[in-house]
Formats: sequence, C-alpha cells, structure tokens
Amino acid sequence: KSVCDVLRPTPTGVCVHTPKRSRPLVSRCDLRKAVKFSAARQDDPCFVDDLVAALHDATGKDGELLAGSPASFGICSESDSSSRPVLSELSVGIQRNDRRGVEVLDPAAVLVSDEDDQESIMVTFDLPQSQLLKMKPVLILAFKSPPTDGELGVTFSSQSLQPNTQSACISGRTLYILLTGKSSEGNVEQKWNISVQAKSPSTRENLKDVLIGGKSGSDVRLTPLLLFSAETGTDTRLTTSLSFLCELRRFLDAGLPQQSAEPPLLRLDSLQALPPLALDLSTSESLLAEIINSSAPTIFSFSSWSSSFPVRPGQLALSPALLGELGQRLEANEQQIRELIRQGMVPQKASEKLERLRRLSAFQKQDSSAEGESQYCAFLLLKALQTVTRAYNMQRKLRAARADPSTRGPICGLGSLTVSLEKLVLGPQSADLNNCRGSCAIPLINGNNHAVLLTYHTEQGNVNERGPCCVPLAYDPLEVIDWNDEGSFLTSKPDMVAKECGCR
Repeated sequence: KSVCDVLRPTPTGVCVHTPKRSRPLVSRCDLRKAVKFSAARQDDPCFVDDLVAALHDATGKDGELLAGSPASFGICSESDSSSRPVLSELSVGIQRNDRRGVEVLDPAAVLVSDEDDQESIMVTFDLPQSQLLKMKPVLILAFKSPPTDGELGVTFSSQSLQPNTQSACISGRTLYILLTGKSSEGNVEQKWNISVQAKSPSTRENLKDVLIGGKSGSDVRLTPLLLFSAETGTDTRLTTSLSFLCELRRFLDAGLPQQSAEPPLLRLDSLQALPPLALDLSTSESLLAEIINSSAPTIFSFSSWSSSFPVRPGQLALSPALLGELGQRLEANEQQIRELIRQGMVPQKASEKLERLRRLSAFQKQDSSAEGESQYCAFLLLKALQTVTRAYNMQRKLRAARADPSTRGPICGLGSLTVSLEKLVLGPQSADLNNCRGSCAIPLINGNNHAVLLTYHTEQGNVNERGPCCVPLAYDPLEVIDWNDEGSFLTSKPDMVAKECGCR
C-alpha cells in the first residue's frame, strides 16, 4: 500500500496528500501537484457582468461574430470550431434580453497535474446540485490576466463535454475559454474530469505556466464558471444596480486618458478626510447641490467587497429644481464628451458605454417624478462625466502652456502628477493630482510682496536666504464614493488636487 493517502479535498477546496510516516519517501504520489482555482468573483463584483458584457459585444447587429471576438474567447481560426455557433447564440440572446437572464453556477474545482512523464493535465470540477444542469451548460474559464508569450494550442477532452474533444487557441488576446458541456439527466451532484493537453508536446511547460503559473502549490490563473441560456434567467433591481456600476467602470476605463507608465501607489486611507456623507434619501439637499456643482475629480470604490456583500440599489430624493440642475449638467458634460469623441481624443467605444449608462439610469431631466434609484444613477453618471471631462480639459491646458511661444524657460506653472490608487474595483485606477513646477524670477507668477522682497534679497547675493518657490496656491478636493455593507458614502479629501500655482 502506498505511503501516501489518496488525494483528498480539504475544507478550502485544495487537494493535498498526507504522508502516513514522517520520513521522506519517494512515490508516485509525491510527483503529483495539487492547486486550487482562484476565487476571482470574490475579489471583483463585476466579474460576471464583465463576462456578460464581453459576450454581448461579441457579435454585430446581424449576429455575425465581430473581428477579435473569437480570439477573446480562445476560439481557433478553424471554421469547424464547435464554440463559434455557441458564442454567437449566447451573444445574440444576451443582446435580445439587454444582458439580462444569464444564470450561473460556481463549481468547486481542483486541478491536479499527473506524473511529470504524462503529457496531459487533469482538471476536476465538482458541480453542485442544480436543475440548470439539465440544460446545455457552457463552461467558461476566465483568465486573471491574459498570457503574453505567443500562441498556445490546447485540447480539452472529457465525457462531460459535447463534443467530447474541443480545442482552444490561447494568446495575449484571450480573456476567456469557452467549452460546451453535456446536459445532465437529473438533479444530482456531478464531477467533471477534463483532460487538458497542449497540441504540441514541446509546449507542455507553456501549458503548465498558463494554467498554474508553472509552480506546484500556486493558485491557477483561471476562474471557472458555468453559464446557461440568456433566455432562462430573470432580471432583478439588484442586478440592474450592479450592472450600472460595472458599466460605469468600463466607461471610465474607456474614456479616461491612458497612463504610459505605472505611477506610484497612493493609499486613500492615509489621507485626511471630512466626515463621510451618506448617499441616500436622507441626504441634505444643500450638500447634494454643492456636490452636483463641484467639478472635483471623483473616485468610485468598493472598500470592503466580499462574496456576501450585497450591492444595494441607492436612492436619492432631489427637489424638482435640483433635478433640473442635475439634468442640465448631465447634458452639458455629455456634449463635452461627445465633442472629445468627435475630435478623436476619447475612443469611440466610450460613446457606446455612455448610451448603455443612460439606458440603465432611466433618467430624464424633464421628468420631475424620476424615481429615487434613477436619480441616484444619474448622480453617479454626472460625477463620472465630470471626472472624464476635467481630465481632458486639464490635459489641454497643460499642452497649451507648454506650446506658448512667449514662455522663456520653465516658468512657474501647473504640471501633471499622477498617482496609482490601491485596488479600486470600479475606478479610476489613477488620479492626476497636478504639481507646480518652474522657476520664480522677475516678473513673478502670482507673486506677493514677500516673494518680491525675497527675490531682490537673493539677487543681491544673500545666498543664505531661500528664494521664492513655485508652489500650489489653490486646491480642489478629491471626492471618493465608496460602497460598503451599510450603503454608499461620499468622502471628500480636501486640498488634494493643485489647480493654481504661484511664487511664494
């Protein structure tokens, strides 16, 4: 009898082997590797919504797959791929139902690599009891981050798949792998065993790296999900609210200027802040009016997300006058965004996401009886639009200052200072706080009498005295809208974003 116990699941879902004796022995069991699938859904509340959005955008109005969508779902270029019609059917169904009605199951999955001399890797999925398994399930494997090294051909084989053998081509463009499963005969627990094999034996190590990072005991780089017909599910207000927030993140990702380098990290909880303001039906009208009229950049954050944390639909109670003000500012900011899109500064895909946000918010500025949730979504949309338009207006201002022919050298003025924000789920993922740079010489920029005195004093050779410095004279706050298990709150971080410079 082997000195190793049979691989067995622990409460955490990881398969381990336990030696019966402490002395080191070599056996076939020692050569096996056990790892667990990462729980990406617990880290990202938009995980499913992002997948549904990708499925929605996979086909055009005629139902044909768009260029690039097959590669995103690991579909090879061969015309006989069984995944192509499935992807097209899912996409059309989700478009028809406006992304609603997708049912999902979370399988408990264990990935075990057989002995090192075997070419394939075995993946085992433990599926919960569900009537949904009587339908045609689609198994989605989502990458935490796409691979970057070339293209890898992979074959998946199992009696639980239909057809039993399916192929995928994994490249840097691949976000998901789509496999079609076999319907169940009854409401019973199932175990799917799928053999994963690289089409070229020489690329087996590449396959191990794609699936498990190439290291025994590490989390795999894929998250499994069983997805069912877009015709079966039912929409809820909770789903709609979360979809709005996830679409808001995608709009910010598409609309904000892209950073060319990774900026330094900033911890939001290390900053001084004013007391948080609850965003609900009890929020003060005067405070809401102040926030609506503020152009300060806004960060959208889940600070304490967990799998059990509900995203409750927020509601606001605005007076007809403030509703009108909100509608006017929404319209003005939308026009600015559309003009930026027309000029090619903002990608066209931001326009599509903006239309989706408008439909989800269901807000009409002419309707003074707009529901509380519609008001809430319209308020969030306005803050997102203000953040995007502000970013591009600041970029334009900085470029104009650099291109001014009257400038003689680096005279004191605003410059860009971008910081990265820690693990924000929605976004933006970075913020431009600006900084003041340049020299202070006669004539001084925004100088005062003290600065003038210092300048003349140092020019007389008094080297022990400091000269005027280019510093911020005025600031905007940074606004953070945060969701936790008690609701949504707005916190203002004062004196964060430099907006005017001078010599002091």
